[in-house]
Amino acid sequence: MYVGYQFPEVVKEDITHTQLVKYAGASGDFNPIHTVEPIAQLAGLGGVIAHGMLIMGFAGQAIGTWFPIEKLEKFKVRFQAMTRPGEAITIRGQIKDETETSWKCEAIAVNEKDEVKLKATFEVKK
Repeated sequence: MYVGYQFPEVVKEDITHTQLVKYAGASGDFNPIHTVEPIAQLAGLGGVIAHGMLIMGFAGQAIGTWFPIEKLEKFKVRFQAMTRPGEAITIRGQIKDETETSWKCEAIAVNEKDEVKLKATFEVKK
């Protein structure tokens, strides 16, 4: 009945270096490829990259705007590409299938060039 329904997009502001430093502190992930430009350059990354779990958090936040979070039963992601400071991330989602008791959905996180950074699947109780 609701298969194909698209959720309202959730748009995040440009990722900043300060945001990455704060996220490192909050998450305990102090890998310098996320916060120290010379280290990220030496690692061959062309500069610092955002924590994948930060982008996953954006997707989780979007799901929480689409459904009451207590209805979330499953949430899986696959990281597709690196995200860099200065990129704005948009989360899009839709219902892919439904059963008598739940909706099976997918979400993607893209930048302003429509490059996919993350693909997620999630299931919520009706």
